Amino acid sequence: MTDRLARPAARSRQGRAQSAILLALLHLAPAVALASGPQAIDWTFMAIVYPIQAIGIGVGLHRYFAHRSFKTSRPFQFLLALSAATAFGEAITFSGKHRLHHQYSDAKGDVHTPLDGWWACWIESLLDHGYSKQEILDHVPDLERYPELMWLHRNARLPGLLLLALAWSVGGFSTAAIGVCLPAIIIIHQTSSINYFAHRRGARPFETGDHSTNNTLVAILTFGEGWHNNHHRYPYSARAGIEPWEVDMFYWVICALERIGLVWQVRRPPDRARRGVDLVTRNGNNGSASLGM
Repeated sequence: MTDRLARPAARSRQGRAQSAILLALLHLAPAVALASGPQAIDWTFMAIVYPIQAIGIGVGLHRYFAHRSFKTSRPFQFLLALSAATAFGEAITFSGKHRLHHQYSDAKGDVHTPLDGWWACWIESLLDHGYSKQEILDHVPDLERYPELMWLHRNARLPGLLLLALAWSVGGFSTAAIGVCLPAIIIIHQTSSINYFAHRRGARPFETGDHSTNNTLVAILTFGEGWHNNHHRYPYSARAGIEPWEVDMFYWVICALERIGLVWQVRRPPDRARRGVDLVTRNGNNGSASLGM
């Protein structure tokens, strides 16, 4: 491991402790519920909640809020942000943090480079990304002007807690644990797997100036987010899976939303990228050899 690249802690000890407790409880609750014996309603609730949360994070927070890869209405914008917030994701902080990741990718100032080690990349960056609230806001002036997004920013945990209360009222503790906490934890680890493995192992068809890779297994497990080297080459693009075999389910969702008129002006990579033009590898050959995971 190299010398630490991440910035010093920016959050208070109390703030870090609160996030750590929430993260621990999100892990503990499903474990207790599974050990106690889940009910059918628990899985039904999860089957409804998980796709909403996953789309809110992948399509909403990442491809829309962080990269503005398509346009949409203000009500649907808020719905995307709210969907992510039920999994304790938040548009303002995520977007500022993610834009900083691209600005300093695998260099000093990157909020979650694996060069700082597994723990710092996977877990510690969730507790403290090393930037002050004002530094985050400075990177999202396009989002800061929406009062409803700033309200979610100030009340980031409220939607998730309200969903937990709803699940508890429907089926008790196990429904809240499996129907809400479990999908949130799955999404958290899906995201961390991209941050870690898709900057360490995989194919590098594009020279991007960082260590981003296309990791097939991560891409499959994250609905297309693991085509990460493609994403770092064309960060504005709503389409991460460029080649026909690069399955990108989040892009399919965006295309479906475009077809029914909920989103428009969807940004895509140039045609030359899909034809394999300007693909380069570190050894200068056409194509690239995957290193696997």
